[in-house]
Amino acid sequence: MSTQPNALSRSRAVLALEYPMSLGRYDTYDKAQFAVDYLSDHEFPVQNVLIVGTDLKQLERVTGRLTRGRAAVGGLVSGAWLGLFVGLIFSLFDTSSGAGITSILATVAFGALFGLVWSMLGYQLTRGPRDFTSVTQVVATQYEVLVEHKFAAQARELLAQMDPMAAAQAQAQAQVDAARRAQAEREQAQHGQSGPQPPTA
Repeated sequence: MSTQPNALSRSRAVLALEYPMSLGRYDTYDKAQFAVDYLSDHEFPVQNVLIVGTDLKQLERVTGRLTRGRAAVGGLVSGAWLGLFVGLIFSLFDTSSGAGITSILATVAFGALFGLVWSMLGYQLTRGPRDFTSVTQVVATQYEVLVEHKFAAQARELLAQMDPMAAAQAQAQAQVDAARRAQAEREQAQHGQSGPQPPTA
C-alpha cells in the first residue's frame, strides 16, 4: 500500500489556509518576506500566514555558446569531481588495503573519462537545435500575503504601523478585488437564471 497520497495530502494541508484573506500584494519576494518578518517580530502567529507567488514566468539567461571543446571540458571536470567523491567514500570504508591514493586517482580518472564520453554523447544528440548554454529560473510577477481570517484584523493593524501608506493601498486593493469577485458572482448568477427559456404554446 503506497503512502504517497497521504504525504501529498499532508503537504497540501500545510500549504493551505481554511479561510484566507489578503494582506497585500508585493512586486518582489523580499518585500513580502519583510512584511511577514515584521509580523513575526511583533509576536504575530505567523504560522497562519501564506505567501503566494502569482503570474509565474520562466526566465532563461543565455550564458554562452556551446562548442565541442566546452562540452568536453565540462564533462571532464564534472566527471572528475564525481570520481573524487566516490573514491573518497570508498577509501573511508576500505581500511584493509594500503592503496588509498591509488584507488582515489583511479576513480578520478574513470569519472573524468565517463564524464567526457557522456557529455560528448549529449552534445551530439542536441547539436543544432541548441548550441548554447543557459540558466533557467521560474519567478513570480507578484507575491500576495494571505492570512487566516481570524487574524486578519490584527495583521492589518501591525502592517499599518509598519507602513501606513502601503497598508492603506493594500486594503483598498483588497476591497477592489472583493468587489470584482462579488460582481463576477452576481453576473454568473444572473447568467444562470437567464438561460434558455422553455417554448411557449
